[in-house]
Amino acid sequence: MGWVTSYRGPVDLTLELPRSVLLALWLADDTSDRSVLVAAVQSDDEPHSVQRQPSADEPLRDDVSDEPLGTLLDACDGSPRDVATVLPVPGDPGATPASVSAAATDAGEAVLVRTPQACLVAVPVVRRFGSALEPGHLVTWELSDVPDWRHAVHAQTGSLQDAERELRQGLIQATEALVRLDVAQWRPDAAETVAALRDLELPAWRLPDGLDGRRARVLASAARLRAIVALATQDDGAAVNLWQADQRSTALREVDRMARRAMAAAASRLTA
Repeated sequence: MGWVTSYRGPVDLTLELPRSVLLALWLADDTSDRSVLVAAVQSDDEPHSVQRQPSADEPLRDDVSDEPLGTLLDACDGSPRDVATVLPVPGDPGATPASVSAAATDAGEAVLVRTPQACLVAVPVVRRFGSALEPGHLVTWELSDVPDWRHAVHAQTGSLQDAERELRQGLIQATEALVRLDVAQWRPDAAETVAALRDLELPAWRLPDGLDGRRARVLASAARLRAIVALATQDDGAAVNLWQADQRSTALREVDRMARRAMAAAASRLTA
C-alpha cells in the first residue's frame, strides 16, 4: 500500500488482482484451506454468492450453501483439476467460452475450471454501492457448464515464459512509441502516482503460500502495468491532434493486452 497526493487530495494506492485471477490461483493449490481462500478472494467485499446457471430445462439455482462460495467450491472439487483465467475486453475475447462471452466481457474476467466431473466457467458480477470514500461491492458468481476449454486457453494464452518475454519486449516498444509521439506527458500528480505504483507489491496475504516466484513476479508486473494504463487512459496526455491521440490509445491498448495475457498465463494451471 502507498499514499500519493493528487490535486484531489491524498490517494491510497493498493496493487490489486482481478477476483477471477485470485480464485484461480487458490483453486490451483489443492491444499488450500477453504476459509483462507474465501477471505483472500473476498477481501473487503460483502460475502460472495453463487448462481448456478441452469441447463435448458432447469430453473436458475441460487447458492444454498451456508459457506460463502460453497456451491462454487463444491462444483470445482475434484482431482486432477485444471484452472485458468480469461480477462476479455471488447474486441478481444481471448479464450472465453462463447456461451458466456458477453457476460465475461462486461465483467472483464472469468475463471475456468475442469475436473473429472465437469468443465465450468464462473463470471463475477459486481454491484457497487456506497460512496467513493466508503465503497462496497456485492459479488455474485454466475456458474455455468461449458465445453472443454483447454485447447482454446493453450492457443490464446501460451506459456508463462512466452508471456513474460512478450511483456518485457512489448513494454519497451510501447514506451518508445509514446516517447516518439511526445504524448506521454501527464499531470504532475499522475506522474507521482505512476512512480508510486512501480514500488508497490501485491498483498502477500491474498496469495497462496505455495505460489512460485516467477508467477508472483509476472502477476505483480502485469498488475502494475494495467494500473498505469488505467491512469494513462483518463486523458490524452499531451496529444495535440486526433492522430496522436489515436496512436497513444493504440500503444496503451497493446500494453494492456500484453499485461492481460501475462496475468492469465500466470494464473493458469493445466495438467498434462
